[in-house]
Amino acid sequence: MNFRIALTAAATLALAACGSTEDASTEAEADTVEIAADDALTDVEAEPVEDPAANDVATETPDLSPSETAQIQEAGDNAADTAAAAMDAMSQDASN
Repeated sequence: MNFRIALTAAATLALAACGSTEDASTEAEADTVEIAADDALTDVEAEPVEDPAANDVATETPDLSPSETAQIQEAGDNAADTAAAAMDAMSQDASN
């Protein structure tokens, strides 16, 4: 466990040493982003419209064959098994 911490700390310091003083947020400041967006929209005259059906939930269910239903159920079971195995592996790793 101590080896993992030391390795993580060394990797963090190595990555920090490789960094530059340039800050990515300077390139994405409001004046640099909004001006470009405003320029791109100068010729647009359309206004947004409300879509009353935007939040409607489909109530009809698709007709599935028994084999499709079985495939969906099997995929769900496999996902549950994978999640359970991951939880087991995490609990074993935490106890070590």
